[in-house]
Amino acid sequence: MAQLGRPRETEIDERVLQATLQQLACMGYSRMSVDEVAKLAGTTKPAIYRRWASKEDLATAALARLQSEGMPQPTGDVRADLIAVLKDFQKKLMRPNGMAMIGTLLVEEQHNPELLKCFRERIVVPRRCGIARILSEGQASGQISAEADIEMASTLLVGAFYAHYLTGKPMPREFHVRVVDSVLAGLQL
Repeated sequence: MAQLGRPRETEIDERVLQATLQQLACMGYSRMSVDEVAKLAGTTKPAIYRRWASKEDLATAALARLQSEGMPQPTGDVRADLIAVLKDFQKKLMRPNGMAMIGTLLVEEQHNPELLKCFRERIVVPRRCGIARILSEGQASGQISAEADIEMASTLLVGAFYAHYLTGKPMPREFHVRVVDSVLAGLQL
Protein backbone atom coordinates (compact mmCIF):
# COMPACT_ATOMS: atom_id res chain seq x y z
CA MET A 1 0.00 0.00 0.00
CA ALA A 2 1.33 3.47 -0.88
CA GLN A 3 2.11 5.86 1.95
CA LEU A 4 -0.06 8.97 1.95
CA GLY A 5 1.44 12.41 2.43
CA ARG A 6 5.07 13.34 2.73
CA PRO A 7 7.52 10.75 4.03
CA ARG A 8 8.64 11.30 7.61
CA GLU A 9 11.98 12.96 8.03
CA THR A 10 13.93 10.78 10.46
CA GLU A 11 16.43 13.54 11.16
CA ILE A 12 13.59 15.62 12.62
CA ASP A 13 12.67 12.69 14.86
CA GLU A 14 16.26 12.51 16.11
CA ARG A 15 16.51 16.25 16.72
CA VAL A 16 13.20 16.26 18.60
CA LEU A 17 14.18 13.31 20.80
CA GLN A 18 17.55 14.90 21.60
CA ALA A 19 15.90 18.24 22.39
CA THR A 20 13.40 16.44 24.62
CA LEU A 21 16.19 14.73 26.57
CA GLN A 22 17.92 18.09 26.93
CA GLN A 23 14.71 19.67 28.26
CA LEU A 24 14.10 16.75 30.67
CA ALA A 25 17.64 16.97 31.99
CA CYS A 26 17.65 20.75 32.40
CA MET A 27 14.04 21.55 33.25
CA GLY A 28 12.43 18.33 34.44
CA TYR A 29 9.20 16.97 33.06
CA SER A 30 6.77 19.50 34.55
CA ARG A 31 8.71 22.49 33.19
CA MET A 32 9.56 20.81 29.89
CA SER A 33 7.87 22.71 27.09
CA VAL A 34 6.92 21.20 23.74
CA ASP A 35 7.27 24.72 22.31
CA GLU A 36 10.87 24.85 23.54
CA VAL A 37 11.56 21.32 22.26
CA ALA A 38 10.29 22.42 18.83
CA LYS A 39 12.48 25.50 18.93
CA LEU A 40 15.59 23.54 19.97
CA ALA A 41 14.91 20.88 17.32
CA GLY A 42 14.32 23.43 14.57
CA THR A 43 10.82 22.25 13.83
CA THR A 44 7.24 23.10 14.74
CA LYS A 45 4.93 22.01 17.53
CA PRO A 46 2.42 20.52 15.02
CA ALA A 47 5.27 18.46 13.50
CA ILE A 48 5.99 17.05 16.96
CA TYR A 49 2.35 16.24 17.66
CA ARG A 50 2.10 14.44 14.31
CA ARG A 51 4.79 12.09 15.60
CA TRP A 52 3.94 11.86 19.32
CA ALA A 53 0.38 12.14 20.61
CA SER A 54 1.20 13.98 23.84
CA LYS A 55 3.93 15.43 26.01
CA GLU A 56 3.93 12.15 27.98
CA ASP A 57 4.36 10.16 24.78
CA LEU A 58 7.22 12.41 23.66
CA ALA A 59 9.08 12.31 27.00
CA THR A 60 8.85 8.55 27.39
CA ALA A 61 9.76 7.97 23.73
CA ALA A 62 12.93 10.02 24.24
CA LEU A 63 13.84 8.08 27.38
CA ALA A 64 13.07 4.74 25.70
CA ARG A 65 15.33 5.71 22.79
CA LEU A 66 18.10 6.64 25.23
CA GLN A 67 17.69 3.31 27.02
CA SER A 68 17.83 1.28 23.81
CA GLU A 69 21.00 2.93 22.48
CA GLY A 70 24.02 0.70 22.82
CA MET A 71 22.22 -2.22 24.45
CA PRO A 72 24.60 -5.19 24.60
CA GLN A 73 23.82 -8.34 22.64
CA PRO A 74 23.33 -11.58 24.59
CA THR A 75 26.10 -14.18 24.50
CA GLY A 76 24.46 -17.02 26.41
CA ASP A 77 26.77 -16.60 29.42
CA VAL A 78 24.41 -15.48 32.21
CA ARG A 79 27.06 -13.70 34.28
CA ALA A 80 28.65 -11.93 31.30
CA ASP A 81 25.25 -10.92 29.89
CA LEU A 82 23.99 -9.57 33.23
CA ILE A 83 27.23 -7.64 33.77
CA ALA A 84 26.96 -6.11 30.29
CA VAL A 85 23.29 -5.14 30.75
CA LEU A 86 23.86 -3.67 34.21
CA LYS A 87 27.01 -1.84 33.13
CA ASP A 88 24.90 -0.19 30.43
CA PHE A 89 22.17 0.56 33.00
CA GLN A 90 24.70 2.05 35.43
CA LYS A 91 26.23 4.20 32.70
CA LYS A 92 22.83 5.56 31.68
CA LEU A 93 21.67 6.17 35.25
CA MET A 94 24.87 7.95 36.21
CA ARG A 95 25.11 10.20 33.16
CA PRO A 96 24.53 13.87 33.99
CA ASN A 97 20.97 14.20 35.30
CA GLY A 98 20.22 10.55 34.48
CA MET A 99 18.66 9.74 37.83
CA ALA A 100 17.13 13.21 38.04
CA MET A 101 15.22 12.62 34.80
CA ILE A 102 13.63 9.55 36.36
CA GLY A 103 12.84 11.53 39.49
CA THR A 104 11.04 14.21 37.50
CA LEU A 105 8.76 11.52 36.10
CA LEU A 106 8.13 9.84 39.44
CA VAL A 107 7.13 13.11 41.09
CA GLU A 108 4.33 13.42 38.54
CA GLU A 109 2.60 10.17 39.60
CA GLN A 110 -0.23 11.84 41.54
CA HIS A 111 -0.82 14.55 38.94
CA ASN A 112 -0.23 12.59 35.75
CA PRO A 113 -0.66 8.82 36.12
CA GLU A 114 -0.58 8.40 32.33
CA LEU A 115 3.03 9.60 32.29
CA LEU A 116 4.12 6.96 34.78
CA LYS A 117 2.12 4.33 32.92
CA CYS A 118 3.97 5.17 29.69
CA PHE A 119 7.30 5.23 31.54
CA ARG A 120 6.68 1.78 32.99
CA GLU A 121 5.54 0.34 29.64
CA ARG A 122 8.38 1.80 27.58
CA ILE A 123 11.34 1.78 29.96
CA VAL A 124 10.82 -0.28 33.12
CA VAL A 125 9.11 -3.34 31.64
CA PRO A 126 11.48 -3.81 28.68
CA ARG A 127 14.59 -3.57 30.89
CA ARG A 128 13.17 -6.01 33.44
CA CYS A 129 12.03 -8.38 30.67
CA GLY A 130 15.53 -8.36 29.21
CA ILE A 131 17.03 -9.25 32.59
CA ALA A 132 14.37 -11.91 33.22
CA ARG A 133 15.06 -13.40 29.78
CA ILE A 134 18.78 -13.73 30.59
CA LEU A 135 17.95 -15.38 33.91
CA SER A 136 15.36 -17.72 32.36
CA GLU A 137 17.83 -18.78 29.70
CA GLY A 138 20.32 -19.37 32.52
CA GLN A 139 17.82 -21.68 34.16
CA ALA A 140 17.22 -23.52 30.89
CA SER A 141 20.95 -23.99 30.31
CA GLY A 142 21.62 -25.05 33.91
CA GLN A 143 23.73 -22.00 34.77
CA ILE A 144 21.42 -21.10 37.64
CA SER A 145 19.02 -23.07 39.80
CA ALA A 146 15.72 -24.17 38.31
CA GLU A 147 14.06 -22.96 41.53
CA ALA A 148 15.52 -19.46 41.27
CA ASP A 149 12.97 -16.66 41.74
CA ILE A 150 13.47 -14.77 38.47
CA GLU A 151 11.12 -11.91 39.40
CA MET A 152 12.90 -11.27 42.71
CA ALA A 153 16.34 -11.57 41.13
CA SER A 154 15.35 -9.00 38.48
CA THR A 155 14.16 -6.63 41.21
CA LEU A 156 17.38 -7.06 43.19
CA LEU A 157 19.59 -6.52 40.15
CA VAL A 158 17.92 -3.26 39.15
CA GLY A 159 16.90 -2.07 42.62
CA ALA A 160 20.45 -2.15 43.94
CA PHE A 161 21.32 0.85 41.78
CA TYR A 162 18.46 2.99 43.06
CA ALA A 163 19.17 1.97 46.66
CA HIS A 164 22.87 2.82 46.36
CA TYR A 165 22.12 6.14 44.64
CA LEU A 166 19.92 7.19 47.56
CA THR A 167 22.83 6.75 49.99
CA GLY A 168 24.48 9.78 48.42
CA LYS A 169 27.77 7.90 48.07
CA PRO A 170 29.56 7.81 44.73
CA MET A 171 28.69 4.82 42.57
CA PRO A 172 31.70 2.50 42.48
CA ARG A 173 32.96 1.81 38.94
CA GLU A 174 32.53 -1.94 39.23
CA PHE A 175 29.25 -1.77 41.17
CA HIS A 176 27.43 -3.64 38.40
CA VAL A 177 29.85 -6.59 38.74
CA ARG A 178 29.41 -6.73 42.51
CA VAL A 179 25.63 -6.65 42.18
CA VAL A 180 25.58 -9.44 39.58
CA ASP A 181 27.96 -11.63 41.59
CA SER A 182 25.98 -11.11 44.80
CA VAL A 183 22.66 -11.99 43.18
CA LEU A 184 24.06 -14.94 41.23
CA ALA A 185 25.55 -16.37 44.43
CA GLY A 186 22.00 -16.83 45.68
CA LEU A 187 20.81 -18.40 42.43
CA GLN A 188 23.42 -21.15 42.06
CA LEU A 189 22.59 -24.83 41.84
